[in-house]
Amino acid sequence: MTKNFLRWGAFAIILAATGVFAAGGAIDGVVEKQPLNIAAIVMFFLFVAATLGITYWAAQRTKTAKDFYTAGGGITGLQNGLAISGDYMSAASFLGISALVYKSGYDGLIYSIGFLVGWPVILFLIAERLRNLGKYTFADVASYRLAQTPIRTLSALGALATVILYLIAQMVGAGQLIQLLFGLPYWAAVVIVGFLMVLYVTFGGMLATTWVQIIKAILLLSGATFIALGALYYFDFSFEKMFTEAINTSREGRPGTLSGEAIMAPGGLVNNWFDAISLGIALMLGTAGLPHILMRFFTVADAKEARKSVLYATGFIGYFYILTFIIGFGAIVLISQEPQYLTDKGELIGGNMAAIHLSHAVGGNIFLGFASVIKRGQVNEAQEMKISKIATVILGMIAIGLGIAFEKQNIAFMVGLAFAIAASANFPVLFLSMFWSKLTTRGAFIGGFLGLTTAVVLVVIGPTVWVAQLGNDEPIFGSKYPALISVTVAFVGIWFFSIIDNSKRAQKDRAAYEAQDVRSQTGIGAEGAVMH
Repeated sequence: MTKNFLRWGAFAIILAATGVFAAGGAIDGVVEKQPLNIAAIVMFFLFVAATLGITYWAAQRTKTAKDFYTAGGGITGLQNGLAISGDYMSAASFLGISALVYKSGYDGLIYSIGFLVGWPVILFLIAERLRNLGKYTFADVASYRLAQTPIRTLSALGALATVILYLIAQMVGAGQLIQLLFGLPYWAAVVIVGFLMVLYVTFGGMLATTWVQIIKAILLLSGATFIALGALYYFDFSFEKMFTEAINTSREGRPGTLSGEAIMAPGGLVNNWFDAISLGIALMLGTAGLPHILMRFFTVADAKEARKSVLYATGFIGYFYILTFIIGFGAIVLISQEPQYLTDKGELIGGNMAAIHLSHAVGGNIFLGFASVIKRGQVNEAQEMKISKIATVILGMIAIGLGIAFEKQNIAFMVGLAFAIAASANFPVLFLSMFWSKLTTRGAFIGGFLGLTTAVVLVVIGPTVWVAQLGNDEPIFGSKYPALISVTVAFVGIWFFSIIDNSKRAQKDRAAYEAQDVRSQTGIGAEGAVMH
């Protein structure tokens, strides 16, 4: 294997490294304006043209609500597994986790492991039942035997809170990246990303987003593979040599990062029991409460294909996270002492652009350009689709505004907060609606709302918003990770308000469990069933 092979092989990778509409990586600080990168610009527009072509093709085939929400249910398990991977392996992973490894060493893998361990929960507990019970979204499942209005309202609030945090990550990560490579003002980069995102979803629906995510997943996997190989090439493909040189290089001083043997020890990122458990709960249970992931199980034909989707996604995502580990440590050695990648203070340009800078170090401008492209009542179907498209446009405008406001925030961490809210508001209601016969509408609504409110309030009064955004000296809630408290509040609240509920509605909720349980396990009646 030669260096030229890696340079041109890298060309196959970076159209997946950052994503035009992927969730953003952890970006700290302001990105300094860089000279125009012609290769990056050309590849960016090629990718945009290709994905807009897919959107146009999909728009011609999106006629019904089923087409818009679930791609007509015609996606295979492998295709859906790749699409899920594309959703999940966004720039939050490619940029954020590799940058956390660059900054904190061994502890940067906490997010990788946490993101991955949520998949067995989905595979063994959620996927099959979800596909058998639902129609378009997880709200269909949560409200299957419960009162429609309160449960769908709660589901909508939980979904919006989760998606907004994801969109902040998406806007900031992609905006920072485009700013770095194209030399555009940050606000302009965010507006461009938001506009493209709205186009993909509004006109192409799930069919377009599925195929865009499939392409993105393939590019991300191939891109990360070539970056990792390019880095390992410099260490003769020896992990021992890479780790040894990383330790020695870090001793020479990297502002704001760990150094020496400390990069191979735990405790650099999360150093107390509460944060460790709370973050773990958020990442493990939050995966099973992410609306955009759960929706993908309705794009396949049946429960068998849903299980296959999770199996494929788990393999792709697990492999990808191994690569981010290599990229992070490779960056410590190959870019941490190179002035062209550092600010005047010796800090990394762009905060968490370690993977992007490493792609340039091992593959030149073409490789860098590749990395820049990839970085996510009663109405009739026509009215429902119209409302959804309007909501998409409004949500896109909100995302642009919040992306500009949160420019300096750590976005990989913001993704963790999205998981915390999903674990607190969405997962408890979804899980108990499928597995607990005594659940009632009142219990689900009050408990779920308490979990959602607790998570949001703790985020606002914690270091992320109270100090970083509002400028206060000390946070009211000292931890950045609220899930341990908010998830507990949700489960306890749902349990308590369900067991004390003796209303007529509660009796109906409990009586309907047996029929729901049969359908969730057998799939009998799943196709074309009418939700009451």
